[in-house]
Amino acid sequence: MNEFRDRGGAGLPASLGGLPWAPGESFLGLPLEDVTFEDSPVVVLPVPYEATVSYMGGTRFGPRGLLHASRYLETYDHELDFEPYTVGIYTLPELILPAAGPEAALAELRSAMDGLLDAGKFVIMVGGEHSVSGPPILAHADRMDRPLSVLQLDAHTDLRTEYEGTPYSHACVMHRVHERAGVVPVGIRSLTPEERQLAREKGIPILFGWELGSEGWVDRVLSALGDDVYVTFDVDYFAPAIMPATGTPEPGGGSWYPTLELLERVFREKNVVGCDVVELAPIPGLVHPDVLAAKLVYKLMAFHARYGRERAP
Repeated sequence: MNEFRDRGGAGLPASLGGLPWAPGESFLGLPLEDVTFEDSPVVVLPVPYEATVSYMGGTRFGPRGLLHASRYLETYDHELDFEPYTVGIYTLPELILPAAGPEAALAELRSAMDGLLDAGKFVIMVGGEHSVSGPPILAHADRMDRPLSVLQLDAHTDLRTEYEGTPYSHACVMHRVHERAGVVPVGIRSLTPEERQLAREKGIPILFGWELGSEGWVDRVLSALGDDVYVTFDVDYFAPAIMPATGTPEPGGGSWYPTLELLERVFREKNVVGCDVVELAPIPGLVHPDVLAAKLVYKLMAFHARYGRERAP
């Protein structure tokens, strides 16, 4: 088990400091006294926002479940043969968005993202429902002087113009960004006729769930992406057998190692500017989905640390 898991009690008097206090819920349980925002190029932004879910709830507990599970990960990545956390990871407190409605909430998130990008951070946001992916994507797109691509790993296209009376629903997030960024949906198993028609009209290159693992599927995704990529990962992309803890599961879906193959190539061959992992809805007593999501986030950090720095000028 990783060396940080049982460290805690910093700042307490000596009579108390030796007791087995648990650390705060930072990613990997990294001791907050040992890392600083200024010195950490990678920032984890937990956003426990849940307001427009359409079936099962619980995504507001996703960031906390993911962070807690991350304390039980090994810090050594044997596949890449290094410890990714050494690049410098800072975990922000949970960002509690206002309850005045989704438009106000997402505007607040946009403000936070702008501040983090102004500080030069590589941000990995953990949600929360998928609606929270809009502000980070647009924050990146609006400051770039060339097109941004969005790699969307998901069971649903999320291209509705509105859903249940709001254009700010989780089911509309890609519609809000598709004219500012080139969306490449991967793993899709559910969409409406209107979404399919929009994808055809706008040339959105959907790779459906049944195509995952087919010959050349990774090359097809890579060829559809531009040079600069934002990765948004709705965990319902995965097959429900390995990811049951999500509000709108769909039969079929991605598996672990082929997905890592895709992600590693994206980080190696493209300039990945930011990421998010959303829609984890923890199930009490069932921990493997939380661990999977935490491991996914650590893999994203690992690929960024390995290939992002190699690509840096």
